[in-house]
Amino acid sequence: MPVGTLGTVKGVTANQLAQTGAQMILSNTYHLHLQPGERIIADAGGLHNFMNWNGPILTDSGGYQVFSLAEKKNISDEGVTFRNPRDGTNLQLTPEKAVEIQMALASDVAMAFDQCPPFPSTENDVEDACRRTHLWLERCVEVHAKPDQALFGIVQGGCFPHLRKQSARVVSSFNLPGIAIGGVSVGEPTEEMHKTVREITPLLAKNCPRYLMGIGTLREMSIAVANGIDLFDCVLPTRLGRHGTAMVRDERWNLRNARFREDHQPLDKTCGCEACRCHTRAYLHHLIRSEELLGLTLLSVHNLQNLIRFTTAMGQAIEEGCFSEDFAPWNTDSPAHHTWYRH
Repeated sequence: MPVGTLGTVKGVTANQLAQTGAQMILSNTYHLHLQPGERIIADAGGLHNFMNWNGPILTDSGGYQVFSLAEKKNISDEGVTFRNPRDGTNLQLTPEKAVEIQMALASDVAMAFDQCPPFPSTENDVEDACRRTHLWLERCVEVHAKPDQALFGIVQGGCFPHLRKQSARVVSSFNLPGIAIGGVSVGEPTEEMHKTVREITPLLAKNCPRYLMGIGTLREMSIAVANGIDLFDCVLPTRLGRHGTAMVRDERWNLRNARFREDHQPLDKTCGCEACRCHTRAYLHHLIRSEELLGLTLLSVHNLQNLIRFTTAMGQAIEEGCFSEDFAPWNTDSPAHHTWYRH
């Protein structure tokens, strides 16, 4: 899911986004509550109409942003009180408020309000965050009253396997339409994340989508999919694009580098995005070195399509029985080689 935090995938129009093959996007409750406010979006007919996106939208609850971005926050079982970064006023976000905002936004999937502990944290702190996350989930379920919006719960537990397993059992007991693994990609070693996915995913219901939050690199996605994960989101493709970096298969190319100055090949001849279909590496290099906004947009579009091609190819390889953790469809020795070019 490309990340459209404020109702926009940065630097990319809704039409360009649709052309990448994106099926679903993510927006953020915390940021949209601060600007422009859920009432304005509701008056526009909901977030789909407001941003002119016809596909499904998932809204994060804002919990991660409150805990990672907000200053002078006070956390209690009631919720989180924090200082508004825009005007300095005090705001409170509770489980009930987070759900009410998401219902007003009219997203297709709403996330339960959770406490995401930073890495590293003590076992006691993570245990307390889990207890509070489970308490808040119960309150989210009680207040959620939008039949055409799915509410997902979030598993926490940090790098402590027993807390992760306990959280997985508690969250699964609510029998919600979907479930997420949160608190990963927050600074822990990558192998710890893989270990968490391998140990926890088997404990989650198999008849609903399972969502690994904040992941968007090819290797991490392929390992997670091999272990039963269905959904991902990540700011990486557009963030790299805005800094002049292209994701070409599993590599990252800095288009500022002089080696591209006279390179008149397509960025990636196997890719059908606008950047690769209509322009050369030399032109993209020129745009980036000239700090032209078009270059950042073209690279963002390319990076999004690179990830979406990869996830599409994974789905095709699963159907054809040639998928594994080390999935690499650009490898000509791989039985899944053709799926990369097909999509």
